[in-house]
Amino acid sequence: MKIKLIAVLLSFYQLSVMGQGTIDDYKRSKDIRNIFGMVYQVPQQIQWSEAGDSFAYTLHKKDGKRLLYLIDALSKHKTETNIENIERQLSEVLEIEIKLKSFSGRGLKVVNAHEIEFLEQGYSWRWNVKEQKLTKLKAVNSDSERRGGGYWGARWDDSKGDPVDSPDKMYTAYIKNHNVYVTKKGDTKSERQLTFDGNPGEYYVARIQWSSDSKKLALSKVRKAEVRQLTLLESSPLDQLQPKLQTRDYPKPGDALSQYYPVVILLEEGKVFQVDPSEVYNQFSLSNIEWRTDNSGITFEYNQRGHQRYSIMELSAIDGKTKTIIAEVSPTFIDYSGKKYRNDLKNTSEIIWASERDGWNHLYRFDSKTGLLKNQITKGEWVVRKVVHVDEKSKKIYFEASGVKKGVDPYLIGYYSVGFNGKNLKELTGEAANHQATFNGDYSLFVDVFSLADQAPKSVLRNTVDGSVVMVLENADISDLEATGWKAPEVFTSIARDGKTDIWGLIVRPRNFDPQKKYPVIEYIYAGPHSSFVPKSFSANPSGMYELAELGFIVVQIDGMGTSNRSKAFQDVAWKNLKDAGFPDRILWMKAAAQKYPYMDIERVGIYGTSAGGQSSTGAVLFHPEFYKVAVSSCGCHDNRMDKIWWNEQWMGWPIGPEYAACSNTENAYRLEGKLMLIVGELDDNVDPASTYQLVNQLMKHGKDHEFIMVPGMGHASGGDFGERKRRDFFVKHLLGVTPPAWDAY
Repeated sequence: MKIKLIAVLLSFYQLSVMGQGTIDDYKRSKDIRNIFGMVYQVPQQIQWSEAGDSFAYTLHKKDGKRLLYLIDALSKHKTETNIENIERQLSEVLEIEIKLKSFSGRGLKVVNAHEIEFLEQGYSWRWNVKEQKLTKLKAVNSDSERRGGGYWGARWDDSKGDPVDSPDKMYTAYIKNHNVYVTKKGDTKSERQLTFDGNPGEYYVARIQWSSDSKKLALSKVRKAEVRQLTLLESSPLDQLQPKLQTRDYPKPGDALSQYYPVVILLEEGKVFQVDPSEVYNQFSLSNIEWRTDNSGITFEYNQRGHQRYSIMELSAIDGKTKTIIAEVSPTFIDYSGKKYRNDLKNTSEIIWASERDGWNHLYRFDSKTGLLKNQITKGEWVVRKVVHVDEKSKKIYFEASGVKKGVDPYLIGYYSVGFNGKNLKELTGEAANHQATFNGDYSLFVDVFSLADQAPKSVLRNTVDGSVVMVLENADISDLEATGWKAPEVFTSIARDGKTDIWGLIVRPRNFDPQKKYPVIEYIYAGPHSSFVPKSFSANPSGMYELAELGFIVVQIDGMGTSNRSKAFQDVAWKNLKDAGFPDRILWMKAAAQKYPYMDIERVGIYGTSAGGQSSTGAVLFHPEFYKVAVSSCGCHDNRMDKIWWNEQWMGWPIGPEYAACSNTENAYRLEGKLMLIVGELDDNVDPASTYQLVNQLMKHGKDHEFIMVPGMGHASGGDFGERKRRDFFVKHLLGVTPPAWDAY
């Protein structure tokens, strides 16, 4: 009887997963990429003219046409060009086939309501929309078509640099033998040495700033610290057989840091004023040295190590005294890397400053001379997300904010204006949606593209007086997408661990979803405290979750406590506790969803993520094995002592304490109970790949079964196509209990 019951239960289980993880599911997952482009009539590459009276954008139409629109914002006249016409004329002139997939990187410029200019093949071109005519203008430096590049963490030798001329062009200042010298321009015999205590270990920087009256210099003296080198082995270089060794500048938590001490030099008097070292001790950074407009001193920003004090300070050029103008102090952390904003007003002695001092990210107005607070500009249980523009003439600030509207998703971005005095707060985007604005040069008009995760985009032209619609531009067409069986993700909310805070996330289902089946749940996680991550704007494939869902899963993404863009207390959960990763909130969220939707099988839960998400996904099966059963982690920061200094000390604090080990996946490898796959790129220079190797080492020492994939030549990534296939197969095998099909079978 018992054997028969087991057989019946097994049969029922097999029926419940039938059609999940099959070769047909894999084919459908592979083919679903072809439908993600079926979102039409959404403005892209919005560009205003310099005059601010016309703008351009591109879009795709349902009939396959790629169009460029030029709009006269005053007359509301709209003119279109089929981009194929531009490509055809370009190809004829250049005698090669030209395809303009995008104008990004081509220096698109709107000349007026009927002409644009752009770069292609080393030339600038003008397109006249009225005449549908292309004109070749002039040859341009190809380097001007490209920007960026280089390693993100590279340090430079600031002891070396070009001489700097005074504003009146009478003098030249420069560094020589680690000290500061000045000479009359063109007269080498007039050379004067201004400092005498520079040496290789304590040198003066070559970034010299003259006062506007050409009578004073500002710079820093540096106590140098050596920079740790990250060593990477490129096993399979393209240009030779033998491997290559690569190095990167890569300070890690706890490393010694160079200390900068601002200096003011009075040329006529020969005086040297140096900042009081006790006022800027134990720096994480000292930056933004600027002369006051009256040349009475310099201001600079001091970030004390540990990120619990961040100050605007002054070194007087009159008496050499050091004083604090504005001081931010926090018992946890100051989110300097994500929320700092400062605007020194030119017409008044005032500073617009962002702070979380009242528990929410808001704007304040300070007297820049005395540091006295004049008024709090924005206030309430909502957050300023970004300052767009400060208009000193009208004494008005335009900004992005979220959480202002009550009863809707608190992450939705809207646009607002407010007076310097904190009065006349105006909402410029009334719809309860996620708005993306592109303003003209004088901030009188803006193009607004708005949507929700489950609602297709709309776009309009608005004015900034009251946000009223000047012109309707486009309504997105997703009919072809929906005809494939695609359904929008569901926005779902539950209550956090505190019993009162709302937690927001998305639920993605496969196209062949059957509510009578049981579906394992897979969470895509990124839980870094530096932002929030659940998509709020419309996307046919948010966070790439649909391809995984097609294999027979419910895929979810959640913003738990410890992430940003809510209250300070909400984010502070991450303080010295990155292993928390909002898991108590995530688990409650999935339990609430499963209670509403019984087809969500939370006895079979998987999780995956990359970078900080790689750390968290592994942490899920180490610290919460009762809930999470299978994890795939890519390029994870598995021990915060192994990763880059700025990100980890920002959240885990300084000095290095026992909390670093407590949060370490490597130290806690012995806890592994579920199934774990680790993926890493051998050339990852964002997160030291040794972080993953050391975790693998500990898993092996503790006899913990796991899978490990090192991708040759890959940097900081999820694993590429190979890693993606391995990740899907891993979930199919361990959550569905199905042997994945051979790769050449689909």
